[in-house]
Amino acid sequence: MRRLGRVVVLVATGMLAGSGAAQPGGEPPHAWIFGSWTGGLYPPTETSGPRCTGQPTVIFTRDVVMRSSAFDVAYRQRLIETVAAQPDALEFRFVPAAPQNTPFGARLPVDVGFGCPGGPNALRVERIGPDEISFPDCSEFPSPLKRCVGQ
Repeated sequence: MRRLGRVVVLVATGMLAGSGAAQPGGEPPHAWIFGSWTGGLYPPTETSGPRCTGQPTVIFTRDVVMRSSAFDVAYRQRLIETVAAQPDALEFRFVPAAPQNTPFGARLPVDVGFGCPGGPNALRVERIGPDEISFPDCSEFPSPLKRCVGQ
């Protein structure tokens, strides 16, 4: 019985370790996308220098995705709840956005999401190339995005 208990604990521990977000080397599954990206709202133009890195369209970090807003100077920040990796794609689920109080009642900001079919708390990212991604079927980001590189 004691031996069976050890086996159950080892199997459960292995299953939990296999279901975590980290990949070999301790990196999260979305580490390849970390950084600044331009385009999306419009076709990407310059991908190097201050014109790209000074005002990117989307920024991906370990815990947050930030997107530029057509209606505000500040970036909209979305906390990542989960990330599922697929071959050449990522599925982000964000912590549900809280409505903001307005004169017309509590509402979500217009540009809190990405205009994707899954709603404001979901984002699918597809890798087109080594430094190019897209948000398929997301109405607010009809164009591909390209990574901003230093220089």
